[in-house]
Amino acid sequence: MLKPVDPGPPPPERPIGELVQELIEDGKGYARAEIGLLKAIASAKAKALALPAALFGVAFILALAAVTALAVGVVLALAKLIGPLLAGVAGLIIFAAIAGLLGWIGAERVRRVL
Repeated sequence: MLKPVDPGPPPPERPIGELVQELIEDGKGYARAEIGLLKAIASAKAKALALPAALFGVAFILALAAVTALAVGVVLALAKLIGPLLAGVAGLIIFAAIAGLLGWIGAERVRRVL
């Protein structure tokens, strides 16, 4: 039968302070890596959303121009029938009523969700 090899004396135990310090350093390295990963993900998403955000901004400005053109057209059409001042007031009432209705519908949906 083979004789077992003498493993020798056990390695000296490391002090608890050294182990804790190593654990803290490992934790800091892990946290830095996680933060770096999150920064990289956020940066990539921000770069990907830059062009769509600009396109939505331009679309919003064009929609405002379209609504303004519609309002001017309504007022000019009414001006021929009831005069310019009353046409302006009628246009104000019409578009304020539409804005109020849309705002009320939006507020009701928010209340339902929350």
